[in-house]
Amino acid sequence: MKRNDFISIVLIFGLIASLSSCFPPFKPKEPEIITDTITTDTLLPVKEITDDTLFSIPISEQTVMAILFQQKSAEYRALCYQAFNMARIMLERDLRDENVILPRAVIVDIDETMVDNSPHSAKCIEKATSYPEYWDRWCNLGKAKALPGAVEFMKLARNYGVTLFYVSNRKEHLREATVRNLQELGFPQATDKNIILRTAESGKENRRRAIAANYHISLLIGDNLADFSDIFEKKSVTDRAKVTDSLRNEFGRRYIVLPNAMYGDWEEALYNYNMSYSDSQKMAIRKQWLESF
Repeated sequence: MKRNDFISIVLIFGLIASLSSCFPPFKPKEPEIITDTITTDTLLPVKEITDDTLFSIPISEQTVMAILFQQKSAEYRALCYQAFNMARIMLERDLRDENVILPRAVIVDIDETMVDNSPHSAKCIEKATSYPEYWDRWCNLGKAKALPGAVEFMKLARNYGVTLFYVSNRKEHLREATVRNLQELGFPQATDKNIILRTAESGKENRRRAIAANYHISLLIGDNLADFSDIFEKKSVTDRAKVTDSLRNEFGRRYIVLPNAMYGDWEEALYNYNMSYSDSQKMAIRKQWLESF
């Protein structure tokens, strides 16, 4: 090879190697957040089903597959581990941010986020009933199991010096049983001070803001979108999807979502939050939402 050719090759490779320094690190553009408006989804008129032969199975039976998925599928366990692995990665990245001045905190939901309440749903099927039947009895037993990876992540976060807050919509009369259940499972900081239950309102925004007044919130972990922001509360099916799309860069980064196909705001949104519908009407509404071909 001629000397001039060798020099040219070296210069080309040097140019290629320097190109990467010309571009800043990739930072996803934050999409504009949807304003706090509600679009009411149009439902067809729903009539009461009077023929008993069309409604011989309790509506709770429709959750059989969702409960079995949570209790028996390895895929559900994998999704839980995936969520808490991502939470660990994002927390450790946040800990490297030297611009954070306030002490750090992680806010988590309890039900279907830290512990598994699928036995309660199974009891409702067994007894042909639905929530709130048997809920207090189940909680007072204090036998809910931890979700896969939940205790390990919370212990890791606490070892890093992060303060943990359990913000739940369980009611105050279930406090003693809730504290006992979490402590027996080994959850750190499961104390009266750090377990913040529902009082006058079901929305969690004011409770989150009270924490944020004194802490930097590194992560929020939950199974329901309202566990992250009040912008999701009482939104229609259409708007829930739009708001989720507008905040897509937060999921897996600051918002960590656990799967829950058994219950949640997603179902209430199907009925435009009118839970007074009869079981037969709810079944008819559910079928309206199905998309076929």
